[in-house]
Amino acid sequence: MYILAMFRAKSRKIERLDFILAGAQKSGTTALHYFLTRHPNINMGDQQEIHFFDSDALFVPEADYEQLHKHYPPLAPSTIAGDCTPSYLYHEPAMQRIWTYNPKIKLLILLRNPVDRAFAHWNMQRYRGREPLDFFDAIREEQTRITGAPPAEARRFAYVERGFYGGQLERVFKFFPREQVTIVKFEDFQKNQPETLASIFSFLGRKPLRSVRNKDRNIVPYERAMNWEERVSLYNLFAEDIAKVEHLLGWSCSDWKL
Repeated sequence: MYILAMFRAKSRKIERLDFILAGAQKSGTTALHYFLTRHPNINMGDQQEIHFFDSDALFVPEADYEQLHKHYPPLAPSTIAGDCTPSYLYHEPAMQRIWTYNPKIKLLILLRNPVDRAFAHWNMQRYRGREPLDFFDAIREEQTRITGAPPAEARRFAYVERGFYGGQLERVFKFFPREQVTIVKFEDFQKNQPETLASIFSFLGRKPLRSVRNKDRNIVPYERAMNWEERVSLYNLFAEDIAKVEHLLGWSCSDWKL
């Protein structure tokens, strides 16, 4: 009872989130969220995707941040709080809303080869029974389907649009200095997970996890493989934007190219 009373005395009601895992979808965010939840000094709220900053209805006429904070318990002084909602990177108003909420917040972003990301996104929608069209047909119909659709519906079928990272990153850097943003390539996260995780925890000001069992997260079976014609067509759509990402981040994205 004494220990519980001491904890309650020292715990604090959350005033602002410390960081956000903001995207991109199908780029390892579920896996990273899992590791963040394993850390004793990090609290990720009561659900993986809170969808606060991409919910337009919550910002009319103005934001009620209690609708965000209600997802978090009182926190110990040594605990930081974060949210993992991958559509924040894509939803155009989200970055300004996040900056208005907390201009000092830290952002985590994972980026995946946009061709593979698009196919994984389509496959997820097929698996969930939300996508009646084959991949190439869905790509051809994308603009028609998302134009004028409500944001929550449009982003379900934005297979190509969500992979144009250049403009999304420019929005991030319009509001946040580079030192508040850590951007990780999904392929590096897969290959060098312990080192990448250590770097992420260091960015958040937390010690790395001593050990945690690795486990694939949010993996669904693929209906089929992407064929060469589809891969070439999508790469041609993304080639210019991939070059833009390389320039913005100083990356080599040779592994994203044909």
